[in-house]
Amino acid sequence: MSDWRWEYDPSEAYVVGGDTPPPPVFVAEVEHRADELVRAASALHLDGTTFQGAGDGVQTAYVPGGMFLYLTVVRHQCVYIIQVTAWPSL
Repeated sequence: MSDWRWEYDPSEAYVVGGDTPPPPVFVAEVEHRADELVRAASALHLDGTTFQGAGDGVQTAYVPGGMFLYLTVVRHQCVYIIQVTAWPSL
């Protein structure tokens, strides 16, 4: 069983909320992709708590309808979603 997880940083309300929050279907795409990133990280780093290397820094993931920025902190065994951007509807 993996202890890896993902979470919004600093909070879901801050990252996804705002005056005009993105559509729920877009947020679901972001969260689905976050699940995939967690599975990949847990396969790559079986015990992230002992990781001694440098991290990859902030990365970008594209999903239908937009993108999001995330940071994988291996020693925390966590993928932090730090910004989501939904493309404007035409």
